Amino acid sequence: MNLKEIIIIEHCILLKSRTKTEALLELIDLVKNSGEISDIDDLKKEIFFREQLMSTGIGQGIGIPHVRFEGVQHPIILTGVSPEGIDDYGSMDKKPVHLVFMFIVGKDRHKEYLRLLSLVSSKVKDEDFRRRLINSADRSEIVRLLTDGEA
Repeated sequence: MNLKEIIIIEHCILLKSRTKTEALLELIDLVKNSGEISDIDDLKKEIFFREQLMSTGIGQGIGIPHVRFEGVQHPIILTGVSPEGIDDYGSMDKKPVHLVFMFIVGKDRHKEYLRLLSLVSSKVKDEDFRRRLINSADRSEIVRLLTDGEA
């Protein structure tokens, strides 16, 4: 499994939202009409329940909301880039979140989730890479940056 197999242009967006709630809904809308998720309302409920337990803002401008969801056949990564930042995300370092990676994997696919987390983390740990991703001009550039160097 690599990011080139999972990151697709339809699942990437330059976020217009200025709040965490709006940003999460904007990302969920990317799969709303695709047929990949059978119950969008349940997905919303699960994502927001997870955020109530503890914010997925991990610091360095990154948020990684995630769920293991019944009926998901292949892992989905929805990527949102907010050049202005989302101030109310509740990140561990209390700084705005600029990059949101929403992971949706099958109910019993914990190893897949950890593998995706590792793949994304290895890219975004680099400050220069994060800066380039935050300054992406469009969806195509987001995809190119995230999948560059993937087999």
